[in-house]
Order: sequence, then C-alpha cells, then structure tokens
Amino acid sequence: MKKHYSLLLLLFVTLFSFAQAQNDVIDKIVKEEESNSQLQKIAHELMDGIGPRLVGSPGMKKAHDWAVKKYESWGIPARNEKWGEWRGWERGITHIDLVSPWVKTLAGTQLAWSPPTPKNGVKAEVIILPEFADSLAFQKWLPNAKGKLVMISMLQPTGRPDYNWKEFATDSSFSKLRKDRDEMTRAWYERLRKTGFGRRELPIALEDAGALGIVTSYWSQGFGANKIFGAYTKKVPTIDLSVEDYGLVYRLVESGDKPVINLVAESKETGVVPTFNTIAEIKGTEKPDEYVMLSAHFDSWDGGTGATDNGTGTITMMETMRVLKKVYPNPKRTILVGHWGSEEQGLNGSRAFVEDHPDLMPKIQALFNQDNGTGRVANISGQGFVDAYDYLGRWMNKVPNDIKKDIKYDFPGNPGGGGSDYASFLATGVPAFSLSSLSWSYGNYTWHTNLDTYDKIVFDDVEDNVILAAILVYMASEDDKSTSKERRVPIGRNGEPTSWPEQRSPTRKGGID
Repeated sequence: MKKHYSLLLLLFVTLFSFAQAQNDVIDKIVKEEESNSQLQKIAHELMDGIGPRLVGSPGMKKAHDWAVKKYESWGIPARNEKWGEWRGWERGITHIDLVSPWVKTLAGTQLAWSPPTPKNGVKAEVIILPEFADSLAFQKWLPNAKGKLVMISMLQPTGRPDYNWKEFATDSSFSKLRKDRDEMTRAWYERLRKTGFGRRELPIALEDAGALGIVTSYWSQGFGANKIFGAYTKKVPTIDLSVEDYGLVYRLVESGDKPVINLVAESKETGVVPTFNTIAEIKGTEKPDEYVMLSAHFDSWDGGTGATDNGTGTITMMETMRVLKKVYPNPKRTILVGHWGSEEQGLNGSRAFVEDHPDLMPKIQALFNQDNGTGRVANISGQGFVDAYDYLGRWMNKVPNDIKKDIKYDFPGNPGGGGSDYASFLATGVPAFSLSSLSWSYGNYTWHTNLDTYDKIVFDDVEDNVILAAILVYMASEDDKSTSKERRVPIGRNGEPTSWPEQRSPTRKGGID
C-alpha cells in the first residue's frame, strides 16, 4: 500500500512538474511578444523597404533574400527553394495626366505585366467602347480605336460605398441607386458580350486594331480603393483609374469634350526568372523527423505594398519563429515555416512544395496558415478531421482567454478546397488549419487594392495572432500523441456527401507564352 501511494505521489509530482514547465514556456511566449515585439520593425522592412512582391518581379526575389538573412540573424537556418519560373516584369513610373479640356493629374496605375508606353509616353484622345448591335457591328467599328485610348469599364453611378448611402440616404434614394446600378451593370455586360470577345480577348482585339492603350476602373466599393490585377494586352499599356477620375474622363467623353490624356508608363520585361519558396526551420530534438508547420504566402499583387495580403500573415509567422527560437530553442518536433510564392496565381508555391516533398506530408503533426488580413483570429475550422476538436481543444486550452474568448470553432468542419495555402496540404491529408481573421473591411479596402499598405496593419491584433500561433506550435510540438488523420466524408452545400479535395499540380512556368 505504501509503495502504491509512493508511485501515485511520484506520478502526481511528475505531472505537476510537466504542467508547470509547459506554463513557464507559455508565459515566456506571452511576455516576449508583449514586451519585445519586433512586428513593426519587420513590417517596415518588408512593406516599406522592399514593397510589393509580385511573382516574377525583382521585389519578390529581394523579399526572399531578405527573409533568409532575417531568419539567419535570429539563428534560424533558412533557404530559398526554387520551384518554377515566371515571366519577369518590373514596374516603373506611371504618370497619367488629363491635358484637355483642362489639366489634372489623374489617380491611377498600370496593371501588372502591362506593356510600357514608348519612352516619352503617348498623348491621345480617350473614347468609350460604344454599344453595338452585334459582333459584326463591333468589327466594323474597330478601326475607330486606332490612335485612341479606349475605356472598357462601366461608369459607376456613385463613388460612395453602400454603407455610406445606408447611413445618410433616404430609403427611397438608396433603393433607386441600387436599382439603377443593377440596370447599368446588366447593360454594360450586354455591351461587352455583343463585341463577341471575352474580358481577356477584348483588350487584345483593341490593341490589334491600333488602340494606344486600354483604360479600366475596377472599383473596390470603398472610398479611394481599386483592385489592381494583371493586364491582358501584349503591345500597349493597360491602366486602371480611380473611380473618381475614371468617372470624370467618361463624362467628358459622353458630353463630347474629347478629353486627351498624356500617359507615361515605364515598366519593363526582365525575361524568364526563377521562382522560390522561403523555408526556415528549428530542428527537433526528440522527434526531428516529425514536423509542425507555419504557413503564409509571401507574394502579393502590386497596387499597394501587400500589407494585409499577405504581409500580416508573413510577419506573424516570422515573428512566431523568432519568439519560439528565443524561448523554445529545442523543440520536440522540428518546426518548419513556409513562405510561399505565387499563391495569388493558384497556390503555386505551396502546391509545388507538397508535390516536391511527398515523404514529408505524412510526418506533419499540424500546419497553421494565416492569410486573410490584419485582424485577430476569429474562426478556426477542423477542416474535416474527425478528432480535430480533441487535439486543437487541448492546445487551445493553453491560450490566454483574452486572445481566444471570441474565436468561433467549426468541428469537424469541411476541408477547404482552395482560398489559401493550407488547402495544398489538406489535399494530401495533412491536418492543416486556417487561422481566419476578423475583416477590418478587408474585402473592400485592402484585398488586392491600391490601399493595401503598412498603415492598415493593426499591430495589437497581429501580436495576439503571434501569441496564438506560437502556443499552438509549442503545444503541437510537445504533444505525446501524433495527431489523428481520420477524415470525415465532406458534406456539400446541398447536404449531400461529396469528395475530399484532390491534390493539384502547380503552374511551374507562369505568364510565358
């Protein structure tokens, strides 16, 4: 009996000591991030110092090299892994001036991969794509585009976002706006349809007819915000104007004032360039061939500086690695972080990593990905793993309540088929989880827009995300159990069973004809 009591006491002391050691590490994680956060410094170096990270651009390569050096300065081995090639393109100066009927510098920019203007720019009258009876009528009109800048986006009836109308307008006025806008949108799509060309082919048809440039406006439904994506033209520039300036020029055309724009766009092609993922690791001690992963895509569109898509995900994972290296330098399992290239063109970097490292996938204990903006984490799904509630629940139990109290969970959830890089790993059965954040008007104001810049980062929220991610990684690394990979049969929107997402190969040679 005495021996039995002694064994129980020893077990209690051992468990108490283990729990105390766990709590000590977690306390150190919280203290390090709250008292010594490097987030603002990292964000400044990346977003302000390097800028946007369009795949194939010099900025993307510069960012990869910077990340490797930054990790090495923290004592964390890092490397750039080549996974493909892309069309190289470098943005230069864009200057757009209305010179007639009066003078005004217009707010706008080239779209990514747009051809440049001649060295001294072009000066040309602006015209609107007119209405056509059918595609034959469009073909007859096409010679009119020669020597002109052609507007191919709809005139927005308002530059005020809907929430502004809802706050101040009468109900009848707001209803009228929405009705008019819906009718205008349908009419514009019909106008485009009658050309006989899709949105990718129409700009090419216009440049082939001698147009000197294409003028668009992809308003993001927020004050001052436009989406900036890629151009389809091969010979002449495509520019995007703000909703305000696009409307100004459009109305001048409509009223017969024949506005003239002077356009200078100095981008250049840089040939075919290699594309990379940046990988860093803290080697495990007891189970070095098992892995816990952090994940965030490194590339961005280049209308802004990619601050919330996905600069905040990137700095979250970098700072998490810095904190863990300092307070948990000898993890049980190896901790890996992946900064993926070309997520924006189809999860290419992470899909390439998965495809190139098939032996690694079954050894991943868990992966945590962050992508959608600067907000604190608000939602975590079990992604279809039957037992995710068990191990995620145990790990989350150690997260401070002020960080986790408002997080919503969906267990077992359904596997995500796309949207961000966790999906590349899910397709192979890796327990890969998205740390989905609060909006902060992400969709309207910063997602792929000209306003996605450093000043939109909410560092208090990102600090919370670092603490959350660091504790999850620590707990996953220390867990005596390997995570269950048992998966449910996904349920579709119609309530019927569907299939688990399939692994897809990346585009390894992008933007190259």
